[in-house]
Amino acid sequence: MNAYERYLEELVTKDEIPAAVYLVKHHQQQKTLRSAGSFLNNEGERISVTTDTYFDLASLTKVICTLPGILFLHERKELHIDDEVTKYVPGFPQKGITIRHFLQHTSGVSADLSVKNRYQQRDVWKEILSCKAVHPPDTQVLYSDIGMIALGKIVEAITNQGLDTFVDKELYQPWGMKSTGFLPRKIEKNKIAATEKVYGKYVHGEVHDEKAYHLGGVSGSAGLFSNISDVALYADYWLYPEKQPILKPETMALIKENVIQNRGLGFEVLCDKTIGTTSGSAWSIGSFGHTGFTGTSLWIDPKEEIVTVLLTNMVHYGRQHRLSDIRRKFHTLVYEMLTS
Repeated sequence: MNAYERYLEELVTKDEIPAAVYLVKHHQQQKTLRSAGSFLNNEGERISVTTDTYFDLASLTKVICTLPGILFLHERKELHIDDEVTKYVPGFPQKGITIRHFLQHTSGVSADLSVKNRYQQRDVWKEILSCKAVHPPDTQVLYSDIGMIALGKIVEAITNQGLDTFVDKELYQPWGMKSTGFLPRKIEKNKIAATEKVYGKYVHGEVHDEKAYHLGGVSGSAGLFSNISDVALYADYWLYPEKQPILKPETMALIKENVIQNRGLGFEVLCDKTIGTTSGSAWSIGSFGHTGFTGTSLWIDPKEEIVTVLLTNMVHYGRQHRLSDIRRKFHTLVYEMLTS
């Protein structure tokens, strides 16, 4: 067992992480695919995770669903990423905000809606249409779920399909991602890692994110479920865009145009090592990735041809944890192991 494997599995043994499934590839060769840990279901049974276990991807939805959906429509000239949001969402209150702003989190729109009880009734979309700007567009990065939810609505408006139906038909099926989708009702619950305990019951087999839950489980910001094989396949397409038939490499390269404060389109893009990223600072300039609140992440280093996917259900233990530090150390250990 190497250093990064030992590190993660010791954390599981010490109960600092409930469960982890992780994959590392280098120069197209799989170096590691392992699972460790378990979760409790609502019957009190302890279920071990495997490399086939599904995870709530949380905000990885932004880059595995919403980003490629927007790029697909951009490439086919059904929208342009510099179009104003009001062109497609006439009721949106802020003028001058573009699709690019939302992808790059530079819209100036507030980071989030007010926090409400998961089981309290609310109209998330109505609240978004009443949201206020907190600063002008293009002046700073403010990571926002609101923009990604709006982009999901734009995809639906243009395609006249549900976001889930559209991405499954146009992206996941052609890409061979058979285990990725929203609303995993057909999957046996114990094959899905349970997330947080809310009011005495684990969120299990339904989306953890409250806004996505109130939107019916399908959202441009969260709601996607998948397993490690599919997430790694998706990451591979970004490292080797010529391996997939859906998006042109030059379209996919747009994510690294005009990076601001280590934010490209959708992804974090490491350009300035003085600014923190979730990969840590060891990785090569030009590396890119994203994380999810439940405890998921993927990172890609094009220079060294590294792919890492780490899927955990960290919120199973609650929202107070040190996963940010754990991710950075894990990625640093991976990089040092593969490049030494």
